[in-house]
Amino acid sequence: MTIPAFPLEWPAGWKRTSEHQRTRARFGRARRARASGGWDYGRPLTIAEATGRVRGELDRMGIADDDLVISTNLQLRLDGLPRSGQREPSDPGAAVYWRTRGGETRCMAIDRYDRVADNLAAIAATLDAMRAIERHGGAAILDRAFTGFTALPPPVAGEAPWYHVLDVDPDDDYEVIVRAYRYERSSHHPDRGGDPTMFNRVQKAWDQYLEQKA
Repeated sequence: MTIPAFPLEWPAGWKRTSEHQRTRARFGRARRARASGGWDYGRPLTIAEATGRVRGELDRMGIADDDLVISTNLQLRLDGLPRSGQREPSDPGAAVYWRTRGGETRCMAIDRYDRVADNLAAIAATLDAMRAIERHGGAAILDRAFTGFTALPPPVAGEAPWYHVLDVDPDDDYEVIVRAYRYERSSHHPDRGGDPTMFNRVQKAWDQYLEQKA
């Protein structure tokens, strides 16, 4: 696959979690704390451990390392996997792309946690949960669920997709999108002191949406 493992290649059309909404996860090894009697989640999960979890889940799905890409903002090892021991990047999101045995490219991306390792572990946990559906006889349900993780084609180089410009989800209703368009158009209108370049981008985004909708 031509998808880069570094820097992070976030799938087009997937909403991002803003920095102030990210939380601390608990994907370390849980153990019983003697003093309190509660659970102590121990040391934080390392990048190597989190990567191993992702690879393990995909291996159980029959996906070999040659058919997957783990994309983050961490520098890579010689084998193309993210290297441990680095400072946490400002964008800790993680995306995993893989090619199915049928030749389809799919992806899963998570950025709700403030550490890359925890976002990778969350992807692994999600894969495990979805495999459980198959184990209980829901192969058709699993296949339909995974269609939601199909990798969307990347935007044209240097050009943001229309839904990013309008700050909407590509699956939003027409009423939501037209309201967003009118708001952005008004905010950037040159007659109101707005940026002409941004105004033109908004108008172009709207035209692209209408072309797609036609």
